[in-house]
Amino acid sequence: MAVSEQAKKDYDNSALVYDHYSLLPSGRLESQLVKTALGDCTDLSILDLGGGTGLHARTAVELGAKSVDVIDISPAMLKSGQDIETSLGRTHFIRFFEADVARSLSHLPLREGGYDVVMANWIFSFADTMELLERMFSNIVVNLKPGGRFVGVRDANPWSPAFEKHKYGASCTSVTKIPGGVKYYCILHCNPPIEFEGSSLEEIFSGSTKIYERFGLTNVQIVPYEGAEVVQKDPEFWKLFLTRPSLAVVTAFKNSEHFV
Repeated sequence: MAVSEQAKKDYDNSALVYDHYSLLPSGRLESQLVKTALGDCTDLSILDLGGGTGLHARTAVELGAKSVDVIDISPAMLKSGQDIETSLGRTHFIRFFEADVARSLSHLPLREGGYDVVMANWIFSFADTMELLERMFSNIVVNLKPGGRFVGVRDANPWSPAFEKHKYGASCTSVTKIPGGVKYYCILHCNPPIEFEGSSLEEIFSGSTKIYERFGLTNVQIVPYEGAEVVQKDPEFWKLFLTRPSLAVVTAFKNSEHFV
């Protein structure tokens, strides 16, 4: 089964419970790091690639964003997000679009002139070839205004001890090598558990900034874990995670010109 088809199947199956991930230790850490990366979003327009149910999109709205466009491959995840927005009595802050973020998005009615911020939530974990990864980066920079900000969540270490005994809420099993990276099976230990197949290229999980820079993204930084409230409150609990983190939230900025 193609990577995109498997991702669609996995996330359709977990759509109704996916936001439970935010209650797990790793989910809480991720949310706090993303919130820090977004900062003040007053009057900003945001594109959320792989945004699923709009978990981080809603954070952006709370931080002042005037609009967020969410794109995801899973119709069930998008429906769940729309239902949440309806339950909040909001109809005009977040738009939801179904599409594969590794393919052209030109058919979608996205904002002309681009977005102030482009987010990418774990999309690189479904790129098992450089071709797919490059298509994702192309969609990021094409839709990002010059000087605009990129915020992304990515794999940091597929062999992280943080996965052992799912102390932080997630386990990663069956890590196998593929050309240029690894494939793995991941379980988020919610109730019920969320299971999916993923992949990560060394170009991403190694922490290299080369592909970011090749696509015109500069000042690539990892948001410091130590600044997160959950880490500050219980540094001993997070000690194992911090030895080799399993996830990273990355920020970067788009040059006035971008080169491929």
